[in-house]
Amino acid sequence: MIKDFEHFAPKTLKEALTLLDKYQDEAKIICGGQSLLILMRQGLVAPEYLIDIKGISELSYIKSDGKGGLKIGALTTHRTIEKSSQMRDGFAVLAEMETRLASIQTRNWGTIGGNLCHGDPAGDPAPVLIALNATLKMASLKGERSLPVEDFTLDYFETALKTGELLTEITVPAPPAHTGTAYTKFNIIESDLATVGVAASITLGAGDSCQDIRIALGAAAATPMRAKKAEAVLKGKKISDALLAQAGETASTEADPISDMQASEEYRRELVKVLVPRISKEAMARAKKA
Repeated sequence: MIKDFEHFAPKTLKEALTLLDKYQDEAKIICGGQSLLILMRQGLVAPEYLIDIKGISELSYIKSDGKGGLKIGALTTHRTIEKSSQMRDGFAVLAEMETRLASIQTRNWGTIGGNLCHGDPAGDPAPVLIALNATLKMASLKGERSLPVEDFTLDYFETALKTGELLTEITVPAPPAHTGTAYTKFNIIESDLATVGVAASITLGAGDSCQDIRIALGAAAATPMRAKKAEAVLKGKKISDALLAQAGETASTEADPISDMQASEEYRRELVKVLVPRISKEAMARAKKA
C-alpha cells in the first residue's frame, strides 16, 4: 500500500528546483514513474512529497552541441531518441539501443534521464553513453555541474545526484574520425533488462590499428563500468581474433557480477567473455566504414 503524499507538478525547471530545495530529502522526483511507483508499492520508498516533472517541456529535446555532438534533454523519451533523424552516423548506436529497451509502451513514456537516475546497473543507456564518452549536466538552485556518465552511478540504485539536484542534460561529443560504436545485450525475453550488456567504441589509426577504445559493461558489477584492463589489451595494436579473445577473458576477470534470479555470477562472466570480442569486432567493422 502506498503511503499518502503531496503531489506537485511544476512546469519549469526553476519551479522544480525551488520545490526540491524546499523539501530536500522528504521529496522524490517522478516522471515516467515505472520504477518509483513499484518501490513505493513495496514500501521501500515513502516520500512525503512527489515532484512530477513530466510537464517541464524545456527538458525534452535533441539538438546539436555546435561541435558535431548532441545534447539530449533529460526528459526526452526513449521513443523520441529511437525515432530521431539525428541518430545517424556516429550516434546510430543510441537508436539501436533504444529499439531493444523494454517495450514500446515503456519507450513511449519513459525518459533517458529517468533511466539513468534509477541507477540500475542493468539499464541499457548507461553502457552506450559511457562508450560514447558522454557527460551529464545537473542543476540546483546553487548552480550547475557536469560529470562523466561513467562516474554517475555509485552503487546499486545509488547515483551521484546531490540533494536538491536534477539531471537536466546529456551531452554526447562528436566521435573522432574512423570511429565505430556498437552495443548488444543478452536477455531471455526481448523486453527484459540485460543479463549482461556490452558497448564498445573503437577509433582506428594507421594500418587499422586500435588508436583508442572504450568498452563498457552493464549488469556486470554494482554499476555500469569501463572494462579498462580489456581496453588496454587492444589499444595501440592491430586487432586480431586472438587479441579479441584475450580482451574478453580480461573483461570477464575484471567484472564483478552478482548471482540473482536471472543468472549466476559465473554465467555472467561467461557472457562478458563472449560478448566483448563480438561487439568489439562489430565496432571495428563500423570504424572501417566511418
